[in-house]
Amino acid sequence: MKFKKVIARFDADNIELAEEVICHIFFSFNLKGVICDVPIPEPDEGFGTRTLRTPEHNSIIGYLPDTDDSDIMIAKITERLAGLSDMDLQVDVLSEIVDEKDWAHAWKAYFNVTRITGKIVVKPEWKDYTPAPGEVIINIDPGMAFGTGTHPTTSMCLALLEEHVQPGKTLLDVGCGSGILMIGAAKLGAGAMTGIDVDPVAVDITQQNLEKNAIALDGVTLGAVTLDKTPEIGYDLICANIIAQVIVSIMPDIATRLAPDGTAILSGIIEERVPDIYAALDAQNLRCVKKISQEEWVALVVCHKK
Repeated sequence: MKFKKVIARFDADNIELAEEVICHIFFSFNLKGVICDVPIPEPDEGFGTRTLRTPEHNSIIGYLPDTDDSDIMIAKITERLAGLSDMDLQVDVLSEIVDEKDWAHAWKAYFNVTRITGKIVVKPEWKDYTPAPGEVIINIDPGMAFGTGTHPTTSMCLALLEEHVQPGKTLLDVGCGSGILMIGAAKLGAGAMTGIDVDPVAVDITQQNLEKNAIALDGVTLGAVTLDKTPEIGYDLICANIIAQVIVSIMPDIATRLAPDGTAILSGIIEERVPDIYAALDAQNLRCVKKISQEEWVALVVCHKK
């Protein structure tokens, strides 16, 4: 099968905001394998490892099956991007045809062994790495799903999970992507886990990656569903690494599924959207107890107000 590779090359005063908006548009049209090919500054010493080359252009890349409707979809994406008149954003949309095997391996050039914390290391399954004593190694093959650990939003979630996972704690991962957060939580000692994603491909890849990391599936529930369709179980930990707009919209569902003494880790948020998140938290009687940031991205630790 052939696919259309869709490339949105852009320039903007606020690169992080443009990245979020373009990704949201790509996701809304159900593009797969979305890659953010933008410059990433060298992280703080000890927090991560540079894994990406510096791109010639700021680009968001995604893939569509090459069908009779794909050109219509690309035209609609172009129209949506052109309609962002309230942003200082210049964007050109390009496309090319690729084979499925080329798509399935294209993103590997963007992914290397990445140290997240002093303890957690994310390793592509095709890379060699000798772990040091006590390291938690997450073997990952994102395939066509989002989540390699190299993006600040994911690396901050993993760092916060290291702080908050305790043996036996239950976890709900909203937007599980490649399953990287579930794997990290399991290897840190989490108990029963639930992972959901609106993309069935992501759910399949999550299961494959859990198996590759020898995570027992008898304590795991996976589903291609939205959060409002899941049981209102009180989870000890809830992770939502999505985008601010979606987090705001699902905040009531997060609140009803967070145990009274539970903790939610919210990421995928740019600094400009933090006030929106705070307002949504307050409306659900939730509060932020910790905020961390990397570049323009923010992750929050949230609990119920006492």
